[in-house]
Amino acid sequence: MTTTHKGECFCGAVHLEVSGEPEVMGYCHCGSCRSWSGGPVNAFILWKPEAVRVTAGAEHIATFKKTEANQRQYCRKCGGHLMTKLVSAGLVDVFAAITPTFKFAPALHVNYGETVLRIRDGLPKLKDFPKEFGGSGEVVPE
Repeated sequence: MTTTHKGECFCGAVHLEVSGEPEVMGYCHCGSCRSWSGGPVNAFILWKPEAVRVTAGAEHIATFKKTEANQRQYCRKCGGHLMTKLVSAGLVDVFAAITPTFKFAPALHVNYGETVLRIRDGLPKLKDFPKEFGGSGEVVPE
């Protein structure tokens, strides 16, 4: 049986579900994620698109594209951030805070070369992205 976790935007107008297991979880330190999230680091959970389903309020979802690679989606009623479609990777980042019953267990930090908040947690710190996502795969010290 597949486990399903439900979530919603800040005002509750948009509901979504994620099911199964994500591809990877971690923290992103890039300037774009920091600016979008309003925090010094963004917690991400990457899912295959078929594992993410909007169950209510799809008409309230708006998309912002800073680049063609990322389609950031949010609720147009409350502005609450929902997910980012990572077009080139073929994955969807459903923000960790959206699905409160899902146990967030990060595996790595990406774009740590841009960090503004040093985190000493023993997880691998990648300068940019893993090689399989077009990065250098270079690990930098904590």
